[in-house]
Amino acid sequence: MPSPGYDLLQPFQFGGVLPTPRSRKDSEALILPVPFDRTTSYVSGTRHGPRELLVASAQVELWDEELGVDVHAHGLHTLPEMDLTSATIDQAIATLRRTAGEILDQNKFLVTLGGEHSITSPLVAAAAERHPGLGVLQIDAHADLRDSYLAERHSHACAMRRTIEHAPLVQVGIRNISEEEVQALPGLKTTIFYDWNMRDDRDWVARVVDALPERVYITIDLDGLDPATMPAVGTPEPGGLSWREVTALIRRTFERKTVVACDVVELCPVPGLAAPNFIAAKLVYKLLTYRFGLKRRV
Repeated sequence: MPSPGYDLLQPFQFGGVLPTPRSRKDSEALILPVPFDRTTSYVSGTRHGPRELLVASAQVELWDEELGVDVHAHGLHTLPEMDLTSATIDQAIATLRRTAGEILDQNKFLVTLGGEHSITSPLVAAAAERHPGLGVLQIDAHADLRDSYLAERHSHACAMRRTIEHAPLVQVGIRNISEEEVQALPGLKTTIFYDWNMRDDRDWVARVVDALPERVYITIDLDGLDPATMPAVGTPEPGGLSWREVTALIRRTFERKTVVACDVVELCPVPGLAAPNFIAAKLVYKLLTYRFGLKRRV
């Protein structure tokens, strides 16, 4: 049957209304929704984040005024949501690692939508297997460096402790860290840019990027943004990055480094409040625009 002669609203496809939807095979970027919300310790609901982000993405303009490009020509394809509800945490971690590896082996640019931050470590593990020397840029309010939390080593509060087993970290915007984590820092491969003083250096963005290796995985916990901008998170924290700061940082990272994959996690939608969902969708589109619309600067 021929396609009807009008644009189709596809609410669970990133971008929603697309004149010519691209197949997985013909797309350079794959969006993977992972509505995993197993270890949340404050406000639950991040399992709804990927779907609400995708719904909001239908309202994001395809033209990016900053770079003057529309990167949809590269092909952006959204995969079906992963259903991990019946899996144990260990099974979910293994499935995520395998799935990410299969996508990366197809030479696709992977952007994963969480869900809670515990999904990051298997994604980084898969990327590090394929990109030796990989480093991780983490934008976050929390260090997430506990070895265990509430008797769970794969808790969202341990997300970066598990990630650091696969790649070193550069952590930005941190403004919540426990004494246990501080005591462990000397033995961990991480460089922390604390929110309270990182802006004392006017060139802090350049310092962050200089601290990264050539190949980079970017993980953005949305509570890394100022909660005045991004209130829809499970563990909000005063302070944080502005929209201009977070986009300046990720743009410089894409300009100077080779970014192999990304995730955006911890959107906890608030019923009736659309702005955070849209901001999260816009941030995902910025990642894609910087990946395909920027010329690499050395």
